[in-house]
Amino acid sequence: MTLKKNILANYLGQGWSVLMSLAFVPTYINHIGIEAYALIGLFAVMQTWLSLLDMGMTPALSREMARFTAGAHTPQSIRDLLRSLEVITFTFAVLIGLVLWWGSNWLGSHWLRVGSLSLNVVQESLVISALVISLRLCENLYRSTLIGLQQQVWYNMANVILSTLRHGGAVLVLAYVSPTIQVFFIWQGVMSLLVLVVYVTKLYSLLPQADHRSHFSSGAVKGIWRFAGGAVGINLLGVLLTQVDKVLLTHLLTLEHYGYYTLAALVASGLYLMVGPITQGIYPRLVELHTRDSTKDLADVYHLGSQLVTVIIAPPAMLLFFNSEGFVFAWSGNPDLASHTATILTPLVLGSFLHCLILMPYNCQLASGWTSLTLKTNLFAVLILVPAIFLLVPKYGAIGAAWIWVVFNIGYLIIPAHIMYRYILSKEKWNWYRADIFVPTLGVVLMVIILQVFKPENGASRLEWVAFLVLCVSLAYMTAAMLAGQVRRRLWAMVSG
Repeated sequence: MTLKKNILANYLGQGWSVLMSLAFVPTYINHIGIEAYALIGLFAVMQTWLSLLDMGMTPALSREMARFTAGAHTPQSIRDLLRSLEVITFTFAVLIGLVLWWGSNWLGSHWLRVGSLSLNVVQESLVISALVISLRLCENLYRSTLIGLQQQVWYNMANVILSTLRHGGAVLVLAYVSPTIQVFFIWQGVMSLLVLVVYVTKLYSLLPQADHRSHFSSGAVKGIWRFAGGAVGINLLGVLLTQVDKVLLTHLLTLEHYGYYTLAALVASGLYLMVGPITQGIYPRLVELHTRDSTKDLADVYHLGSQLVTVIIAPPAMLLFFNSEGFVFAWSGNPDLASHTATILTPLVLGSFLHCLILMPYNCQLASGWTSLTLKTNLFAVLILVPAIFLLVPKYGAIGAAWIWVVFNIGYLIIPAHIMYRYILSKEKWNWYRADIFVPTLGVVLMVIILQVFKPENGASRLEWVAFLVLCVSLAYMTAAMLAGQVRRRLWAMVSG
């Protein structure tokens, strides 16, 4: 029951967050322009790279909080661990802010290819965004703690309110205060401060009192260091795999064209936000079951999570793959924006779909404390990816980088997953490939292809596109749910019960 509530709550909270983050993007672009919007994309890239400085503490703390709920920690030990990681995280946050402030002049004048924006606007935006990135690093620490404690219902209720204020409030300040990128980032900083206050207050009201005042403990940090070290290695190589193209493109493309790439990447990343509630909700349960050595229950939960991932992301992924330009036009109402974005979005969304499919095996490995497989796989991939990026991006630009992403995720879906099943859930490999992935996805692909006969013609209105897209995704979801055995049985039990 707790698992079901957590997943449903995650979809409410994160689904609303996805809606907020996507719904207002055309409005942002209308107010500040595509070139200034590219700075928001750069902000997201810097935030991803600098998240590495948490040294694996965020996933490690989430795992230890889940283990605390299973009885593996005392109130004193978990509070000492939390305090230790707070000290480290806030120290890194201050250092990040100072370094980015110091380097903002060089980034604006030497790295970015600025067009119509003034250099002063770019540099001011980079300085403000440095503060926001520092605050977001602290946010992540407390978010992971609440999730590890399986407080996901409360977290998502709070997330609905806070994401509405974060994104909707940005529209209001751009419309009624000043339509500038600096004001946008200032509002994000204000919201990050509010989020920190809310999260910290809730967390400390949940943790039981300890015998002594919590303090920094090197022993507590050493106790998670092996897992955290593996996690940071995975994160480092994962960031290289997913962000090298974005870093190179900030220099190789003008800010205007990088803005189009940012927009396509944002739409594709919506798949991760859709699957996040599942992996986030199931991961603490996987940790608990592995800790108790409940192999059968572990397999059941794992397959349920894998099928849910496929059912949730296959319909929108295939819809976007076959109708990327129509989707962007229906969303933004801007034909020029749609044509510039669609050719990049098509391969990006396919690669992101494939990557989402391997998240459940990855979470299963983390739940068992096994980080070396992903670490070695990512290291090997980076050694191939970086030369490929340098070779293809200068020649083919953003589209070349996007198709590299597709090829690499095909490899990930085959090789690392095969190795994992030799050691974890060894009897479940073919059931995962066939029942959890292939059958539901094939059904969705066939359904979307059949429905292309109803595709609006060139010059169709936004309303016609919206109607077509809603029809496609609705029938695709029905198909996926009916072809995924565990999902179908649970839906039938809900309806009949």
